[in-house]
Amino acid sequence: MLNRTIAPEIVDAVDFNLQLKQAEKLTLKNWVDVYAVNAGNEDVISFEWVFYAGNWFEEQNLVAATANFLLRNGTSTKTAFQINEHFEYYGSYLNRACYNETATISLHCLTKHINELLPAVKELITDSVMPEDELATYKQNMKQRLKVNLKKSDFVAGRQIDVCLYGENHPYGKYSRLEDFDALQREQLTGFYNKYYKQGKLIMFVAGKLPANLETLLNNHFGDLANGTSEVSPIAIHPATEKKYRIINDENGVQGSIRIARLFPNRHHPDFLKVQVLNALFGGFFGSRLMSNIREDKGYTYGIYSYLQNHMHDSAWVISTEAGKDVSEATIEEIYKEMKLLRDEPVDAEELLLVRNYMMGGLLGDLDGPFQIIGRWKNIILNNLTEQYFYDTINTIKAISEEEIQALAQKYLQPEEFYELVVI
Repeated sequence: MLNRTIAPEIVDAVDFNLQLKQAEKLTLKNWVDVYAVNAGNEDVISFEWVFYAGNWFEEQNLVAATANFLLRNGTSTKTAFQINEHFEYYGSYLNRACYNETATISLHCLTKHINELLPAVKELITDSVMPEDELATYKQNMKQRLKVNLKKSDFVAGRQIDVCLYGENHPYGKYSRLEDFDALQREQLTGFYNKYYKQGKLIMFVAGKLPANLETLLNNHFGDLANGTSEVSPIAIHPATEKKYRIINDENGVQGSIRIARLFPNRHHPDFLKVQVLNALFGGFFGSRLMSNIREDKGYTYGIYSYLQNHMHDSAWVISTEAGKDVSEATIEEIYKEMKLLRDEPVDAEELLLVRNYMMGGLLGDLDGPFQIIGRWKNIILNNLTEQYFYDTINTIKAISEEEIQALAQKYLQPEEFYELVVI
């Protein structure tokens, strides 16, 4: 019998032996790849249809995002209201999202309702009509939202730092203007939809308590889709020549939105996983160097973080915070001081153990349930990685040395390589 008067032994997360549950790969009769994770105790299931239909492929700004949004806003037989009512009747959640390279449709529902819901998703993929009145409403709403956001310093800073890094015409750097919404025409959207959804490349991800006849169901509903080819070819970046920018967005503003960023290789670079550890130590979690100094000690901000952008091709290392405009310059000075400390002094073993445990705990959270597991697999598949990447991540977290971290800081945390932006 368990003796509850004795506290259980505390085990560091770094000592966990984490295993990534296998995803089964199915191939439908039209050669659509399906990755499925059968796990969980509840009768719930998630589907995600990933199309290569992001803004990488659009010839005019906002076409990809608008086409994706309007997928569920009307077919030849159903209005937007009827579509929404159908999914709500079965207690499901249907969403769509557009990214740089890909665009998705996702469905979460009870497993027992998939026979009623999968045909409805098929209808959106093959028979969306993007009505003029829905487009007009979307344009009006998005223009109003953009007007509001343009008054926010953090929104403007996020846009401008991407322009500095990639150039305004690159998919990672371009942003929306009010006139871009006015220029949208239904014919452009339906043309994009026909090419990249009805005739485009598709990958599916499924997770949850899966029915025994899953492959048959998916073949019946999606095995006749065209499944074309879409290659995400590299696009040249044109970073800014100037490194420092100060923008007054609001003369009466009291807060400065600070972005400090540099270009950085993507996941396929040998330093990427090691720099993830350095980033966590520097500014990647609540116990990081930046947070301890600039929030806890100086009180300049409520929060400051650094992160590596989640891009398939070119990527960047970004430091992001908001601080009072009277201490924005002092905040930047402290960021560079923390960079210098990491370059000049090896990290303490106890501090590194804290970072290791934090990162291993984060990986453990990624394995907490079927939806999180399929998300990990989706990241691996879409970035052309293998299962070994998961275990390489663990080995790097456990094995990286203090000397390696210092060498990486000396290589990458050089202030002259960073763009510096403050928007007030």
